[in-house]
This record gives sequence, structure tokens and C-alpha cells, in this order.
Amino acid sequence: MESEGIEDLRKRMKPTMEEKEGNVADGTGLEIVEKEENEANIVGSEEMELNMTSILEKIEHFTQMVSELLESGKTMFKELSNEFEEQLIMLHKEHIEKWQEEIKELRLLNDANEEAGAILHNARFLLQNPHIDS
Repeated sequence: MESEGIEDLRKRMKPTMEEKEGNVADGTGLEIVEKEENEANIVGSEEMELNMTSILEKIEHFTQMVSELLESGKTMFKELSNEFEEQLIMLHKEHIEKWQEEIKELRLLNDANEEAGAILHNARFLLQNPHIDS
């Protein structure tokens, strides 16, 4: 792999002024350099295309994963929201029923107290006025 990189580097290197001057006279040096550069560009382009395709596939995969996570998150939050709402309503209902039962017990106690108060009032009246029963 490293030797390919070094070879590509050599192919991509432009000839120095001396090399250009030495090969300009016969013209073959320039043709060889241009041919090597074109071959390097084609190889580089194919490699670049593969790298870009790989990156685009990674982007697509990541985008798909994020989309799936968003959907599962929405579903999870909806389920949690529904469960929270149900639990809160159930808690409210239980407390209301408990307090209504306490109110009912207080009314029964109040009725019993009023009845006992009426009996005591009558007893007090009878004790204060003993001559009415006789």
C-alpha cells in the first residue's frame, strides 16, 4: 500500500526545469509525463469516487439510524405520556374517592352528633322540667 502511494507521488510530481529542458528537445519526455499524470488522475479519480461513495453510504446509514431513533423516541415518549396521563388520572380518582368517603363519614358523624345533641337537649329539658312527665 505504501509503495503504491510512493509510486503515485512520483507520478504526480512535476518534472524540474532541467528535466523539462532536457526532454523538450525530443518531446517524448513531455508526452510521458502527461500520460503518467493522466493515468494518475484516472486512478486517483476512481479511488476518490470509491472514497466519496463510501462516505455517502455512511451518511445515508447515519441518516437512516437517526431517523429510526427519532421515530422510536417519539413512540416511546407517546407511550410514556399516555402511561403518565393514565397514572395521574388514576391517582386523582383515588384521592377524590377517598375524600368523598371521608365527607360521607363526616356527614354520618354529624347526623349522629345532631341526634345525640337532640336527645341530650330533650333530656336536659326533662331534667329541668320534671313536672311535665308526671
